[in-house]
Amino acid sequence: MSSVLVSADKDSGVAVVTLNRPERLNAIDLAMADELAAVWRELRFDDSVRAVVLTGAGERAFCTGIDRDAVVPQPNSPYAQDDPLLRVGPKANDLWKPVVAAVRGMACGGAFYLLGEAEFVVADTTASFFDPHTTYGMVSAYESVLMAQRMPYGEVARMALLGTAERISARRAYEVGLVSELVAEGEVVAAATACAAIIAGYPTEAVQGTVRALWAASEAGRAQGIAQAPHLIALGNARGQEQARRFAGRRREYRLRG
Repeated sequence: MSSVLVSADKDSGVAVVTLNRPERLNAIDLAMADELAAVWRELRFDDSVRAVVLTGAGERAFCTGIDRDAVVPQPNSPYAQDDPLLRVGPKANDLWKPVVAAVRGMACGGAFYLLGEAEFVVADTTASFFDPHTTYGMVSAYESVLMAQRMPYGEVARMALLGTAERISARRAYEVGLVSELVAEGEVVAAATACAAIIAGYPTEAVQGTVRALWAASEAGRAQGIAQAPHLIALGNARGQEQARRFAGRRREYRLRG
């Protein structure tokens, strides 16, 4: 079964892209990363699709980032680190059709690569957001850079630094601007699709030009941050993960911050 499902409504012009690994909390392995990139490239050439909704299968998670069982071959040089998640987003694949993220359940870690490249986020009341990197001795670099475009600095810093000890509730995510609309449990895909259908009904060139303009407005700061990310990860991860192993057996409770 495909790990990425695509359902397109030719009448509305909206495609729903679904991360389809619910048994793994929609974590992204290398095969799924390839499928996502292929889907975005295919949608570039499908003129019947004018807007996209991105969501996750199942009730527990939108996406939990990179699959921890994924083996990512790395070159020996710390100056050349490969990150498969850098190619999973729509903008990374030159898709400038608007993408609305529909979040139910957990969205954490590498999920922010996808949320960071969506135009806006709709969530239901089950959604929660957190970044586990520091807990496991890893640098939150790309995730923090992307979320710094969506949330106030203090909120991004708190989420990144507290790791698995705290999760941001859907209500708090709405209050700080990460989520643009908060809906009742089970209604998130319908709400996101309603927004996407309105956008899809507008002239394509105007919509895609606006998406490009919005992206350009924040691209300079994002590009500078991302340029530093590989070096920070290479310097911080090796020793940090070694230290984190000492705490690996401890049970970790978390606080849901509303």
